[in-house]
Amino acid sequence: MADKKKTAGKGGEQYIPYSDRSGGKSTVYFTRDLSADGLMKIYRRLGADLAGKVCIKLHTGEKNGPNIIPSPWVKSLVESDLPGASIIETNTYYKGDRYTTEQHRQTIEVNGWTFCPVDIMDEDGTVMLPVKDGKWFTEMSMGKNILNYDSMLVLTHFKGHMMGGFGGSVKNIGIGCADGRIGKAMIHTTPGSSNIWDICEEELMERMTESAKAVVDHFENHIGFINVLRNMSVSCDCEGLAAAPVVTPNIGIVASLDILAADQASIDLVYALKPEENHDLVERIESRHGLRQLTYMKELGMGNDLYDLIDIDNGDADITTADAVKDVVPFTK
Repeated sequence: MADKKKTAGKGGEQYIPYSDRSGGKSTVYFTRDLSADGLMKIYRRLGADLAGKVCIKLHTGEKNGPNIIPSPWVKSLVESDLPGASIIETNTYYKGDRYTTEQHRQTIEVNGWTFCPVDIMDEDGTVMLPVKDGKWFTEMSMGKNILNYDSMLVLTHFKGHMMGGFGGSVKNIGIGCADGRIGKAMIHTTPGSSNIWDICEEELMERMTESAKAVVDHFENHIGFINVLRNMSVSCDCEGLAAAPVVTPNIGIVASLDILAADQASIDLVYALKPEENHDLVERIESRHGLRQLTYMKELGMGNDLYDLIDIDNGDADITTADAVKDVVPFTK
């Protein structure tokens, strides 16, 4: 293996302003309407080509997690726009409420994901999907039931993350589709290490992104991305009731057919908040070098970090992230 395949990039702690980016542009839709109606409205505006058997990848959360996307919102979306769709998940790498399939199904029921089928994709085994042009991987181990679907909606609660800095669309599918024993170990752990979390910062972001690329490439043009910027703790939903308190204002929902544009716009909206409103989340993102997710997506050709932000609440006006967050209501500690 060439040396370049063993060396992670740098700069994951450094935010790149919009004016310093270059390349093509994608479209990102935005609504402030954090409700079932808002979710349905932005999904319809997205216009994703979700044909055939559809799966919805979302983080169903630990038991009674306070910050997950409300299940009634997703129920309304499924019933109105995606009848017959299944929610998909995989078991966790760590021991907890979702470590085994039996535990996972109990947690799914507690959290209200009972209105449509929930497919724990690694319940019956794994499959290797190719990683094109990867630095760390040529293939990634996924829950094998991913092969049963023709299209995917990546529906993500955007928030902080203990190791990733932030959890957006890339984390949702990069970690969330990798199976609980093999794929997640490939991302998190050096073979033979006694510390299952010994890969971190830039290398972790790159491994996670390569895993996400395998999923995006698999579905080709039959995939769309929605990020819900609500109840954004610095903690992931995998921390459940132990999650840190939410101190970042709710912002809205973004959607794009471009995974990089969706996550980049979400980050830009957070950075457009006032320092007293975004301090905790920005510190979490930068201290974990989470921004490497974005630059590595661009290096891998997964999308654009320039975009038109389309305000669907106001006649499809083209707005800036500063315009989008100017009227947010801050949380108080």
